[in-house]
Amino acid sequence: MNRPSNSGFTLIDMMITIAVFSILAAMAVPSLKDMTSSMKLGQGAREVERELQTARLKAVTSNRPIRVRFNCPVAGQYRMVELIGTPSVPDANDSAANRCQESAYPYPPADVNPLTRPNHDGPLRRLNSSLSFGAATDLEFCPDGSVHQKSGTTNPWPNVSTAGTAVTITYGTSVKTITVNGLGKITLQ
Repeated sequence: MNRPSNSGFTLIDMMITIAVFSILAAMAVPSLKDMTSSMKLGQGAREVERELQTARLKAVTSNRPIRVRFNCPVAGQYRMVELIGTPSVPDANDSAANRCQESAYPYPPADVNPLTRPNHDGPLRRLNSSLSFGAATDLEFCPDGSVHQKSGTTNPWPNVSTAGTAVTITYGTSVKTITVNGLGKITLQ
């Protein structure tokens, strides 16, 4: 004859297990939140770094100065644009308020005639809404591989030093830095 078994879990066993699990889960939530924000920041920095690399390559291959404009037309947006005119004498349209708007300067361009400019503008890019640019001044990549940085209304823009300039992207108090030196080397840190 089989006797009923007393094995199993009591209500107290279940309550203790749930309490321990709840404590562990509560400890893990802040870590997961930090990991998510870190991933967003890293992804945004990689996207900006790729756009800078693309601008550098486009300048060399097209033999045209290519600029990367930050917070253009609004905060958190950036765009690779071909310089209209020359570095010493940019066309008035190059610094127009609508220069970063795809409605005025479409991507892809309406025509690819080398006599009309611009032909090498890229699409308008946006950072994740929780990210923003910290230090970021417009950069110009030249066909010879050198890099220049916007400085007020000075034309041509002055060279970036060999030590480089920083483009920073922030998420709250976290920061990622992309360094671009005067020789065109781009480093994500």
